[in-house]
Order: sequence, then C-alpha cells, then structure tokens
Amino acid sequence: VHNGGLYKRPFNEAFEETPMLVAVLTYVGYGVLTLFGYLRDFMRQWKIEKCQNATEREEQKDFVPLYQDFENFYNRNLYTRIRDSWNRPICSVPGAKVDMMERVSHDYNWTFTYTGRVIKDIINMGSYNYLGFAQKAGTCQEAAAKVLSQYGAGVCSTRQEMGNLDKHEELEKLVARFLGVESAMAYGMGLELKGVICLAVKHNLFNIFLFPFLIQGCLILSDELNHASLVLGARLSGATIRIFKHNNMQSLEKLLKDAIVHGQPRTRRPWKKILILVEGIYSMEGSIVRLPEVIALKKKYKSYLYLDEAHSIGALGPSGRGVVEYFGLSPEDVDVMMGTFTKSFGAAGGYIGGKKELIDYLRTYSHSAVYATSLSPPVVEQIITSMKCIMGEDGTTVG
Repeated sequence: VHNGGLYKRPFNEAFEETPMLVAVLTYVGYGVLTLFGYLRDFMRQWKIEKCQNATEREEQKDFVPLYQDFENFYNRNLYTRIRDSWNRPICSVPGAKVDMMERVSHDYNWTFTYTGRVIKDIINMGSYNYLGFAQKAGTCQEAAAKVLSQYGAGVCSTRQEMGNLDKHEELEKLVARFLGVESAMAYGMGLELKGVICLAVKHNLFNIFLFPFLIQGCLILSDELNHASLVLGARLSGATIRIFKHNNMQSLEKLLKDAIVHGQPRTRRPWKKILILVEGIYSMEGSIVRLPEVIALKKKYKSYLYLDEAHSIGALGPSGRGVVEYFGLSPEDVDVMMGTFTKSFGAAGGYIGGKKELIDYLRTYSHSAVYATSLSPPVVEQIITSMKCIMGEDGTTVG
C-alpha cells in the first residue's frame, strides 16, 4: 500500500519487534523496583535507612521543586541502581573506539571514585559521528589547526557586529550549493534551529530562541514522533498544533481536509498558513519520512513544509544530500530545510536553507543572529572541509 498512490516506487521499512517475553519481563522488573522504591522511601522517612539523596533546606520549601515527584523518585530508586553504566567520562576523541576513565562506587552508585586507570579501545556505539570526521588526524584536523593559528579559537562577537568572517560567508554559500537551495544561514547551535518553524511567504515565522513571534491564525501539523525540540518550538510559537500518526498519510490528509473545511476554532475563518512539520530520519525510531507523499499533499492543499534533516543530511542519498536526494526530489518543494553540523560533519552548529527572501529576513531579525556569538573559525573550517570531502571537491575520492 502506497498511502493513496502518491508515490509509486516500493518503500518498505522493517523494524525488529520486541519479543513479548522480553517486554513482559521488563515491565515486571520496573514494577518490582517501583514497589521496593516506595518501601525504601518509607524506611528513609523513619530513619531506618540512611537517606543519601540531596534534600531541600527548610527555607527552600516554598520554591518551585527542581524535579517532578516521580522523576525524583525514579532517580533515587531506579536510575541510581544502574548509574555506573551511564555518563561514563571519556578521555579520548570520540571515534569508532574511545578511552574511558575507570571509576568505582562504594555506596551503591551514589558517588564515584576515579581509580586513575584508563580503559582503552572501548567500542563506541552511541555517537553521532556517522562518517568518522570527528577524529584527531587527517585532512579536517589539519585544516582546522591551520585556521586556528590564523583566526584564533573564537570570534567573541555576533555576526551583525564584528563576528562576520570570510569563512562564515564561504560556509553559507557552500551549504546552499550542497542543499540546492537559493540561500542558507549557519547558526552556532543546532537545537535553536529545530525550533525555527517558519511560515515563509510574507515573513511570518515562529520559533524557539530565534524569534518568538506569536502567530495567530496559523496551524502546525506535526508528526507524533517528532523530536522534543520541534515540539517545544511549535508550542512556543503560539500557533495551533495538531498531531498526525507517524508517517501515516491518511491521517495527515484527514487533518489537512478538516483544517480547510472547518477553519479556525470558534471563528471558522480560514487558517492563514498551514505548516507540515516532519523529520528526515526520526532520531529515536530510525524510520525515514515518506517525503514524496508529504510533498504531494503539501501541493494539493497549498500548505508549507518544514523538514528537519539533523540525522539524514550527509548520511542519506547517493551523494549525502539527505532525504530529498534519497527520493530524487527537488529541494524547491521544501519550504524550510534545517539540519545540524553535529552529526555527519563532526562539528557543531546547524543551518537553515530556503528561499533567499526568508534567509535574509532571518539574518536580520532572528535573535540568534543578532545576539549569539558566531561560529568558531576552526569549527567552520571543519564543516567546510568535511562537506567538500562529501561533495568530492577535495581532490580525492574519499567522499
């Protein structure tokens, strides 16, 4: 089934299902730990067991608590029991293998003591370093070191004051060419960009961190498995939000039809803009967005599309240009393209790509462009070198 026949090529995804026995035993384990947690909290309250967690002083009782009740309970009684497996300090470059500092606990993971010993060559299975560019040797490292000696470690100013280097201009032109869009803008932090949820025709936009316009009369249709930063950006926008089932085009089309037929609540006026919000590769599930069908619905109902390619850019498509290239589509069909440099490019920051009119507006008015310190020159060079390698413009066939 191709969700209404909007995309004729077969598109099948297979995911390993959790065995029923494993699922049941996991929930039973959580239930047992929860019961014992309440018992131990009772014993701590009556001083039968020593309480080792941080407690508020009496004069702080009227403050808003730092943790929700159950979150605090979970940290004390469940997470602490396995904390030695997480947050391990790494003392090497996070490549395919890493070195870790050895630590021990003598109080059941409440505190840790470092032994001074280093455990070498641990296989790294939790990194975003998809293409291996975050390494301590090679072309990227040499180029970044050269730029570090020429420009220094930081700019210490915003792009609109004294922090706009020729390297920043070069990066943005390269990103625009890489994506196949009219213009692009680089930011120092990828999370900021996930909330730049732009409604782009008449410069109406709303976002998290960048420019918190409160747009009345606009609607966001968001995939139920979108990343938390997209969800937060949508909530802070002030727009109405409706959720469609993950990668389900019938669910999305029904919401689009209802939005157009019924209009805004109470007034029944037409929505000023309708924005579809999706990810290229959904970071927690690993599924790929049904982009051809989303674009077909977007065109059919004259809405707008925001695509978050944090995990797909550089790692998907015949030449690494993301999910748009993977499906053989035109970048012009996506109104706002967002991605980060923290994954495939082994650096930091992120970008927004789209029409020149939109990017010029963001360049002038977005808070992160006006107030945030611009990208560090060695980081910029890391991105430029790795991107040129992917594009095959470094004179080698490595990319």
